[in-house]
Amino acid sequence: MKIDLHTHSYYSYDGVFSPESLIRGALKKGLDGIALTDHDTTAGWKEAVEAAKKLGAVLVLGEEIRVKEKGKTVVEILGYFLKEEISGEGKRIEEVVDEIKNQGGIAVIAHPFNWRKVFNDLEKYKYIADGVEAFNARSQTSKGNKKSMEFAKDNNLVATAGSDAHSPFEIGNAYVESRAKNLEELKAAILNKEIEIVAKQGGFSLFPALGKLLHLFWRPKQK
Repeated sequence: MKIDLHTHSYYSYDGVFSPESLIRGALKKGLDGIALTDHDTTAGWKEAVEAAKKLGAVLVLGEEIRVKEKGKTVVEILGYFLKEEISGEGKRIEEVVDEIKNQGGIAVIAHPFNWRKVFNDLEKYKYIADGVEAFNARSQTSKGNKKSMEFAKDNNLVATAGSDAHSPFEIGNAYVESRAKNLEELKAAILNKEIEIVAKQGGFSLFPALGKLLHLFWRPKQK
């Protein structure tokens, strides 16, 4: 099973494309599906579930949760296999991770070596989450991805990968591959570190900037 574990639709504040467009993009690239991880919202889940069912794709329900203190983002946590939306506003990292795990989900620290802002408390929180995003094709440079890979290996943490795609064209720049045949087996494979990262370094994308501009005037209607 090949799954891109980090994607954004137009339900994110910086997304442009529909969940169905992302899923179609994944299938065209030879993947089995995606994890939909919109920023601080699960509004796209219903649309994504319908599209995945129609297209015969695998879908992991997720969210990229921005943990904020006094309105400022401290870190972003990727929650996988969630059942409900989680807010990171005014919460501690521990609280957000606990909420993810209480839903039976997996908590992964997103792009810890983001080229714009490194998560300096990674060492402090490395055993609170299940793992780290070891390869992010858009939000980390090749140097940052190397650091993430090494950190996961040195600390025996789950290492995941995702394109951080904001368009169907970016889907599959990074994904994980496993022998899993269903979502339950995929979840176990991730936790047991039985996944292989397949990735290539992406480049700067204009889609997040375009998405932010577009959302000043338009937001998708929630179904």
